[in-house]
Amino acid sequence: MTRKDAAAPDPIVLAPAGTFAAVTAAVRCGADAVYLGAKNFNARRNAENFEDLAGTVRFCHERGTMVYVTVNTLVTDAEMDELLAAADEIAAAGADAVIIQDPAVMRLFRDRYPDLPRHASTQTVVHDLDGALYLQDLGYKTVVLARELTLPEMERICARLSIRAEAFVHGAHCMSVSGACYLSAMLGGRSGNRGVCAQPCRLDWRCGGADHALSLKDMSLLSHVAELRDAGIGILKIEGRMKRPEYVAAVVTACRQALAGEPYDEESLRAVFSRSGFTDGYLTGKRTGDMYGCRTREDVTGAEKVLRPLAALYEKETPRVGVSMAFSMNRQESVLTVSDGAHTVRAVGGVPEIALHRPTDGESAGKNLTKTGGTPFFVRDYSADVAPGLMLPASALNALRRSALEELLAERGAPLRWEKNDSHTVRLPETRDREREPALWARFASPEQIPAGENYERILLPIHTLTPALLGKYGNQLVGELPPAVWPEDEAALEKRLRALRDAGMSEAWTDNIYAIPLCRRLGISLRGGAGLNVLNTEAVRHYEGEGLESLTASFELALRSIKALGGEKPLGIVGYGRLPLMRFRNCPLRARLGCGTCAGRGEMTDRRGVKFPVECTEKKVSTLLNSVPLHIAERDLRGLDFVLLYFTRETAAECASVTEDYRLRRKSGAPRTGGLYFRELV
Repeated sequence: MTRKDAAAPDPIVLAPAGTFAAVTAAVRCGADAVYLGAKNFNARRNAENFEDLAGTVRFCHERGTMVYVTVNTLVTDAEMDELLAAADEIAAAGADAVIIQDPAVMRLFRDRYPDLPRHASTQTVVHDLDGALYLQDLGYKTVVLARELTLPEMERICARLSIRAEAFVHGAHCMSVSGACYLSAMLGGRSGNRGVCAQPCRLDWRCGGADHALSLKDMSLLSHVAELRDAGIGILKIEGRMKRPEYVAAVVTACRQALAGEPYDEESLRAVFSRSGFTDGYLTGKRTGDMYGCRTREDVTGAEKVLRPLAALYEKETPRVGVSMAFSMNRQESVLTVSDGAHTVRAVGGVPEIALHRPTDGESAGKNLTKTGGTPFFVRDYSADVAPGLMLPASALNALRRSALEELLAERGAPLRWEKNDSHTVRLPETRDREREPALWARFASPEQIPAGENYERILLPIHTLTPALLGKYGNQLVGELPPAVWPEDEAALEKRLRALRDAGMSEAWTDNIYAIPLCRRLGISLRGGAGLNVLNTEAVRHYEGEGLESLTASFELALRSIKALGGEKPLGIVGYGRLPLMRFRNCPLRARLGCGTCAGRGEMTDRRGVKFPVECTEKKVSTLLNSVPLHIAERDLRGLDFVLLYFTRETAAECASVTEDYRLRRKSGAPRTGGLYFRELV
């Protein structure tokens, strides 16, 4: 199903770098671009990152490698001034692009540095065409397609995009859909969306008799790079900003070899880092138990034997930049002109002498001038125009070469200049009504849970449970909950279902994913935003309000006092009760390890301490790991919010009625519960 386009250019090889040594490894082994973090606001805040960003960018540009700077964490209102300073630093350093998750960051760069290319992070959760086209319409120049997609699904999306599509080709697999994982935040206060994931998924979770049931093998799609290229993928991305430089050297080298149709050393790749080997299960659609694996003692010890030869790959400067040299010499001067095609420099040397014995001719001069060892340059072609009977000593020729190449290196390393819009300012939040009593909204997994006689301002039900009778009964009170992710193979069916529900009277939908924005706009259905949109700041609120959303639910990773301080005009609320969704899966661990017949869509897993966590299924398309205990904060002061959503999953109608009464009476629960992250500061 791939496009047979013989003229398709090779994709960009994009390498990770958490240290300058890793940058060096990537550049010298042939990466076209590196992605790295500045000091803050990147999804690997525990990496060394780069204090001297300008120097790092200069080093890369001198050698023909682009630099994409990650600003791909969620930010808070309190961090906006710091974010502004980071944006100025990144632009001043001359970075080639910024990688972004948060709409607030997107808006800041769009307004302040409109010409600096913006790339969408994998944290933007793009699994389908609508999501990709939405980001394209926002002005992103590149969108990362989710790791869960198959090759035909990627091709389907690429065929409709006019911007570049990017795909991961090697490295760690997150168990959860990126951008929709709250496991580390909820269990330990360390948010993956904020760049400090503690990777609790790699511990020994169990389902049935299967161990490490939330740990996938690392992906390796290097044997598929030609297919990815033909499918329209323009950037091949390597995961691993926390990895050592030998890992970067190994994967970049292998990726270059694979693109050239040459064999690569898979054993060295496996040895330098893997988790029980590699998998290509998502790309090939083989989402089975074979995709699971963990880091073993043998995996760790296997790296020792390959580190030295891998380090040798980037030990010396690699001549990657081809230049043309033209040497001229007459009685008045000696001149060396060097060009890389984009930059041309002219170095003037000493005045030649009259030759007493052996004159300098073009060929003999070239032996000195074309010695570029120890530099990033190699000579593509050389020409000379030398007057007869003159002599220039080797020392002068060498000095002339050094002068020209140093000047060329400086020109190549000069920072890109991004025009700054000084009129851009970060607006302060508006003040909401802090005394307002919130309305009660309720989300149910099925209509049978709705308590008789309760009057919620809004009732949310998954769209696959909706019927004309329910729509007639509840009218505009009813909101259809959209799937948390939709795959390309299901897009047409989803749109058909929504059109039928709209015609039957459904006027509003609820979403945790950006794909719903263009979809519902196209169908004329009003849209409300869930906590999965990861709204942590006022600029994100304003963004989604500007996109037409009728209400927003703040992220449950944000402290309650910060939520109450958010600006905006449309109704803003929180998830106030429920077993919060911690992870979203395409390869459900229960299905992969035990089979679907064992849970009927209502399974469970246990952590290493034996604590049980429910797993819910949405039509065998997406499954969700829920928290072990419900969030319950009925007794807390919730004034200042427009609504509080009660998120019911497995409760009976009687239990739903009891919880609702708790919130109406502000009654403290005596059952096991959590306050979540609302009353502590997120790292």
